[in-house]
Amino acid sequence: MNLSTASKVPEATLAFWITKILVTTLGETGGDAVTMSMHAGYLAGTAIFGVLFLLAVAVQMRARTFHPAPYWLAMVGATTVGTTLADFADRSLGIGYPGGATLLLALLLASFYAWYRATGSLQPGSVSDAKSEFFYWLTIMCSQTLGTALGDWTADSLGLGYAGGALVFGVSLLALWLLYRRTAFSRTALFWAAFVLTRPLGAVLGDLLDKPVDHGGLALSRYTASLVLLATTAAMVLLVPQRPARSLAHD
Repeated sequence: MNLSTASKVPEATLAFWITKILVTTLGETGGDAVTMSMHAGYLAGTAIFGVLFLLAVAVQMRARTFHPAPYWLAMVGATTVGTTLADFADRSLGIGYPGGATLLLALLLASFYAWYRATGSLQPGSVSDAKSEFFYWLTIMCSQTLGTALGDWTADSLGLGYAGGALVFGVSLLALWLLYRRTAFSRTALFWAAFVLTRPLGAVLGDLLDKPVDHGGLALSRYTASLVLLATTAAMVLLVPQRPARSLAHD
């Protein structure tokens, strides 16, 4: 694949999924640190992280080839603003977790539909121009926000707790991996299903780390947890080689 047509997003290797889970967990602790620990509130937190996300995406889109650092910086922005935006929709708008998750699922499906209509492909390996990259980041923004709402809904409204929620989403991801290994099911569909589910997994893991003990958490400092997760993510990005995504087989 030559540089002019190479994808600007990374291949979905094991390192990618580990980094994705670290980033989504960071999004939960980092978002809560600003909105709750700093008492900025959900709307202000969304504005702060929204600006950071847009700036990071602008840098990412200006790059002509794939570079891990700006890509993952944009992903951190997406997952933090996804946290604050989902909390705002679920709590401040008064529609609750079911209402918030339903609304965000509709937005995600609409994003997929618009992307496919505009480019004819939802494959990460096809993200090589401004149009496809725009829809890629729009879809990611919707998926990160939906994932936060799903994580909170599972842990709180369904009463599974943070550890129980982590188990549910972990088993779901394992099931997707088995489908990938043992069937010819659409690789693109499996990728996006796993991409969406890593967000609620990160949400419940983040809550498990920083929520009070009487709420089922470990009561760790949101600031400390966020710094550790940020440092671990940076180490993964800097030390583990990554390459551009290729077209997925069996689609």
